[in-house]
Amino acid sequence: MKRISALLAVLTLSVMCGASAADARKPIHFGAIGWESGALTTELLRLIVEKGYGYPTDTLPGSTVSMEVALARNDLQVIAEEWAGRSPAWVKAEQAGQVFSLGDTVKNAEEGWWVPAYVIKGDPARNLKALAPDLRTVDDLKRYAQVFRDPESPDKGRFLNSPSGWTSETVNSQKLKAYGLDQQYVNFRSGSGAALDAEINSAIRRGQPVLFYYWSPTPLMGRVELVRLEEPPFDAQAWATLTDAKNPSPRGSRSLPAKLSIGVSAAFREQYPELVETFSKVDLPIATLNKALARMSETRQPPREAAQAFLRDNPTVWKSWMPAEVASKVEAGL
Repeated sequence: MKRISALLAVLTLSVMCGASAADARKPIHFGAIGWESGALTTELLRLIVEKGYGYPTDTLPGSTVSMEVALARNDLQVIAEEWAGRSPAWVKAEQAGQVFSLGDTVKNAEEGWWVPAYVIKGDPARNLKALAPDLRTVDDLKRYAQVFRDPESPDKGRFLNSPSGWTSETVNSQKLKAYGLDQQYVNFRSGSGAALDAEINSAIRRGQPVLFYYWSPTPLMGRVELVRLEEPPFDAQAWATLTDAKNPSPRGSRSLPAKLSIGVSAAFREQYPELVETFSKVDLPIATLNKALARMSETRQPPREAAQAFLRDNPTVWKSWMPAEVASKVEAGL
């Protein structure tokens, strides 16, 4: 009887160990972010996790909000570039202790409404005249709708918004109402981040006026002189009306001050303390990041290859995020 009990104990332990080994082999799911800085940061973290710590990873696609919901359910474990606190989905999940933001990954990041500087100042080298010399604020846009004429609705201007499904798309749509511009401008939603970039870059190459939502870090910021239009100072109560697509009376305000973090699920935070410690130390200098993004964009480099190049070219940036032995494994894995 003792032998049978001992055998059962061994079998039980073997099954448990087998289950643990199977769990260890399950990949860590990262959100497949569609914009360039998010895509690059995702691959940077994946390389560190895979090469330095030996965990398998993969990516799962989705819109910003759907990824935040998936993170709260632990269907995703990591969102590499989370503009924390911006969407109601994130705020609700954070308050419930389902998601956590780690670190302050890119300082001096920003978002807003932009126009190329030549629209305001002209560009003698390209023989471009200033078409909106007094344009400074979002309120000034009321006088310049015809400058940004929509090709499909020529009696209105065109505002290039984010793709549907991004938190910023809701905010921008509400801002158009708040600033009294929704009747003068077509709220043009790009199909993807790449489509938004293509339309902006096409207009800039042709020296055409273009009004668009954008953010930093991005390659565009390092290549072209842009002017950010002034908005009323940030107001938390006004911001709440801008993030609520159903609010009938939104109030104007600058967007919530940007704090880029790494979003993780509660289960990830508990299961991978060593990764949490590393993620909390991630600090990407914005100038270095913009340079890498510009190179990635100009050479059409896949984000994975761009991340490998970034790690090879900037060891002083990332080695301090992790123990020396882990950094050595990452370096060897490149």
